[in-house]
Amino acid sequence: MMSTGGLLITRADTPPVTTPREPAQEAAERELSKPMYHENDPGLLDRALRKFLTWLDDLFDAASGATPGGALGLVVIALLVALAAAALWWRLGAPRRTATSAGHLFDDGIRSAADHRTAAEAHAAAGRWTEAVQERMRAVVRSLEERTLLDPRPGRTADEAAAEAALSLPAHAADLRAAARTFDDVTYGGRTADADTYTRLRTLDLTLDRTKPLLTGPTA
Repeated sequence: MMSTGGLLITRADTPPVTTPREPAQEAAERELSKPMYHENDPGLLDRALRKFLTWLDDLFDAASGATPGGALGLVVIALLVALAAAALWWRLGAPRRTATSAGHLFDDGIRSAADHRTAAEAHAAAGRWTEAVQERMRAVVRSLEERTLLDPRPGRTADEAAAEAALSLPAHAADLRAAARTFDDVTYGGRTADADTYTRLRTLDLTLDRTKPLLTGPTA
């Protein structure tokens, strides 16, 4: 209790001490920013993962709400899409590159047809069918060059070799085109060869080696 000019002022009548709002907020933020208050906070990766899972959950809820049958219907549709994609992959194989026949047939030094056949047989014996098919196709083309049915031309593609060889070996034109496509598929298109693929190409090689060309075909 205080006395001022004969008036008594009790302590309860004293105006309370107040702090302005902005300084109080800044003081609270400084206090809460201390490391002691954040020791158990989740890490950055954990927070990002939680946000992603929340987003994924919201997306799934929205999709299931718009799909007949709700969540079960959405799962059924997803399974059908996955099965359709698997069926297309099995039927068509790996996607081909845009230009499957742009690469050169020979990518190393000059070797004889016999050398390529030996390499092909070695790959086949080891079960490396893709490499075996590549070497056998090179053997086919090199053999035709050695017989002067094709001119030895660097940079020739498998398709070009098949088209040129078909002029003097018209009875085997379709087989030559098929062999060129097979070479392109396994070399540039991501396909995987197998034993049957190699056997067909080996048979073509041996057959062409015994076939007499048309005399009117190009010899140079």
